[in-house]
Amino acid sequence: MSLNAPIRDWTTQRVWIIGASSGIGASLARALSQRGAAVALSARRADALQTVASDLPGERHLILPLDITAPATVSDAQDRLWAAWGGYDLVVVMAGNYVPMDAWNFQCVQANALLAVNLHGPLIVLEYVLPRLRRQGHGGLAFVSSAAGYRGLPKSLIYGPSKAAVINLAESLYFDLHPLGLAVYLVNPGFVRTPLTARNPFKMPALITAEEAAEEIVRGFSRGDFEIHFPRRFTGLLKLLRMLPYRWYFPLVKRITKS
Repeated sequence: MSLNAPIRDWTTQRVWIIGASSGIGASLARALSQRGAAVALSARRADALQTVASDLPGERHLILPLDITAPATVSDAQDRLWAAWGGYDLVVVMAGNYVPMDAWNFQCVQANALLAVNLHGPLIVLEYVLPRLRRQGHGGLAFVSSAAGYRGLPKSLIYGPSKAAVINLAESLYFDLHPLGLAVYLVNPGFVRTPLTARNPFKMPALITAEEAAEEIVRGFSRGDFEIHFPRRFTGLLKLLRMLPYRWYFPLVKRITKS
């Protein structure tokens, strides 16, 4: 049973992607635009957004620079979008950052900066988007979290908790918004080849391209899934590990990650 209404005809969809300047966000913009969707592109760097937009077919796209940690820029971008389109059908909160961190290199300033993007940013978007969605009476929100949010992992001291919070946020929102006819999607990727994961000094299992990730997300929307996780050969294993008691989980993950 679908937990959201499946999206199959993208020609009727107006999609706002926040975090569209590179990686999965840029690939998702191309995938949806090729299917006929109107796509609004947001991120901090206007020049990078322009590069992505130049690769999109047709004229059904907007460039709306913003800083997801700065409420005034999010509000202004949304106002400009509504002035142009009169609404949106799907808002994808994709913006995020990743910094490997453990107890030995922990810095509160760096931790707070990571939380500002990965957790506080989606909350800022939520504050502005929710009233508009409720006023419309239709549409949906998609939060891009990570399979790293399933359970604690080595080198993920702040990144993991920030993504775990987004998972919980999406789950809680579903209870509130589904009865109103509003969709909520949770996207949990495994390892995807992007500028952020290029920082990893280890071999990443089941690594896929950003284009493959975008196609997985589109398929999830078309099925009406609540959680869209991929690649399943990897995320399925993490889901299994999530069920283990701690006395098995800690030594097993330590052995797998050689931490």
